[in-house]
Amino acid sequence: MSPTLGSNIRIESYKHDHSLHRIWDKSTLIHTSDAVVIGGNDRVKVTEADGREWRTREPAICTFGRGQWFNTIAMIRDDGIYYYCNIGSPFSMKGQLLSYIDYDLDVKVYPDMTYSILDEEEFLLHSKQMNYPPIVVEQVQTALREVLDWVRARRGPFQSGFVQRWYERYLLVRDDEE
Repeated sequence: MSPTLGSNIRIESYKHDHSLHRIWDKSTLIHTSDAVVIGGNDRVKVTEADGREWRTREPAICTFGRGQWFNTIAMIRDDGIYYYCNIGSPFSMKGQLLSYIDYDLDVKVYPDMTYSILDEEEFLLHSKQMNYPPIVVEQVQTALREVLDWVRARRGPFQSGFVQRWYERYLLVRDDEE
């Protein structure tokens, strides 16, 4: 059964060797189509692979493009919108669970649309340790270029008004128990 708009989904990321990486306890599904799944959350519980738990500090809009090798978390802060872009496999959705493989590389985008590429050393280490196939390495590098192209072009979740529009939708449909 597929989740309905306004219902809560759980997001899980894994590493290439199928070990658990991180769990976002619940996000409210605010849009789903053949192209994209969008969720929203605020002060959601996150569980790390080592069992450590913490809560996010601000509302966020999460965007998962179907077939894309990256996803974005837009964090809405007092001084602007910050983006955390995970380079990872295309997601799969089974019932209330959205999951993907995290391939280490991340892009942090600041409110002025400048950015930093994070965890390049981790990617190199894990690609050797977990023996990433050449096609995966190529997909990861392509996804990194695509994210940077999208940021520069203000495309998708980086376009003006995108996050605000979906945050307003989130406020209308979220479960008040959040």
